[in-house]
Amino acid sequence: MKKNFIAGLAILLPLAVTIAIVSFVINFLTEPFVGAVSSLLNYFHIVDKGFLFLSAEQLIRYGSQLLILLLLFVLTLGLGILARWFLINALLNLGDRILKRIPIVNTVYKTTQEIIKTLFVSNKETFKQVVMVPFPRQDIYILGMISSNSPEICSQAAKEDLITVLIPTTPNPTTGFLLMCRKKDLIFINMKSEEAIKYIVSCGVIAPKTFTSPLPEAHTPQ
Repeated sequence: MKKNFIAGLAILLPLAVTIAIVSFVINFLTEPFVGAVSSLLNYFHIVDKGFLFLSAEQLIRYGSQLLILLLLFVLTLGLGILARWFLINALLNLGDRILKRIPIVNTVYKTTQEIIKTLFVSNKETFKQVVMVPFPRQDIYILGMISSNSPEICSQAAKEDLITVLIPTTPNPTTGFLLMCRKKDLIFINMKSEEAIKYIVSCGVIAPKTFTSPLPEAHTPQ
């Protein structure tokens, strides 16, 4: 009998201690707010009668504690996400400053950063206008996409306004030629840049759709 009693005690004591500790923690976290939440539940008459062996007052108290715990969990989770977000931003800013101070690396990094910002942030018209460009000679044409106006120093040297045009290569459009052309030498066509890329990548197999709408007014990125 003594052995059985000790065995039962070994099971009950850890369980009782665990329940006591959990109850203490729950009461410690919820006690400052349980009065206000209980009053709110009573005001809306959410619980009017007991359930099983629990009275209405007990249900309201336990429900208030559960609601408080859920709100505390969400609040803690939100604070954690906010703290991590600030930490990640701080680390990214630190890495950005470090990379910009390393010789050679800073040149590549800054250039890549400027290209990405230009393509995806600052200029929504980049590579939107498709043109036909005389290339490699006047009586042969190739599809290209306007990227921007050419650098002012180049236009001044040519004594004429120039437009920068990207000429993707087939079948890999990630490489190509960058041409500076006179606007009068370009033929502006009503074709989406996606259709032009498909045509180039497919080596001319996938023909662009025929558009019946009027040709839009020729424009270049500012």
